[in-house]
Amino acid sequence: MNKIILAGSTGYLGSHLVKVLQKEKLPFQAIARNEKKLLEQGLDYSQIIQAEVTKADTLRGKLKGAEIVISTVGITRQKDGLTFMDVDYQANLNLLREAQRAGIKKFIYVSVINGDKMRHLKITEAKEKFVDELKSSGMDYLIVRPNGFFSDLKDFLDMAQKGKVYLFGDGEYKLNPIHGKDLANGIIEAINTNHRELIIGGPDILTQNEIAEMALQSWKKKIRIIHLPQWFRRLILCLLRNFTSSKTYGPIEFFLELGSQDNIAPRYGVHRIKEYFAQEVDKIN
Repeated sequence: MNKIILAGSTGYLGSHLVKVLQKEKLPFQAIARNEKKLLEQGLDYSQIIQAEVTKADTLRGKLKGAEIVISTVGITRQKDGLTFMDVDYQANLNLLREAQRAGIKKFIYVSVINGDKMRHLKITEAKEKFVDELKSSGMDYLIVRPNGFFSDLKDFLDMAQKGKVYLFGDGEYKLNPIHGKDLANGIIEAINTNHRELIIGGPDILTQNEIAEMALQSWKKKIRIIHLPQWFRRLILCLLRNFTSSKTYGPIEFFLELGSQDNIAPRYGVHRIKEYFAQEVDKIN
């Protein structure tokens, strides 16, 4: 396989991708602002491209010699004064433009499940604006749409630790989030396919109620699930949008929106939510 360049290499998914690329002994370089984290993961200096994807000039000439770019670049919570448009859209656009200059053959971008149907949300608005740019670029591409990460379920564990889990509606919406390791494997497997979109989830399709029960059982708590009316969710969203900045309400509106519908993706992987919860509880204990 020809050389891969990985952007977003020090984030949650990026770190798992680094491990899979190392395990498969694939030729790659990783982009990072700070090389320390990558050195700690066992990369040597020749495998590291020091650059800031939000600053196009730092990327100039640094993608030459590769054929594939994988970008997991994005933010869940705005920080350092950067907005979703600055990172999820513009930083990825910087990468795409430099990839075109360098003659990169294929660009793989990680968005979210049903992102194209949620453009009214701040996070997905930025992600899907970049997806539009990528599709019209003329470059071969793959849009990866994972069904959330196991790490997104930590709110369930946090509530369960206190003895109650709060859900909006009847808790019967279904989802199958995926572990970062499984997603990383799925992305690498898809590199040489002709697919333009990879919709991917974990092996367990569960209702929110079932996930809440697993979280409570992980803490050995009684099953206490409080169901809040959907109008209360809508009220919270309205108040947040009117009285806080996108920095505050962006991540909240995204997760509240995902939690108000079924999100079921083709099943993949071997890691189970129940095992993940048990491991997280062991870490805390």
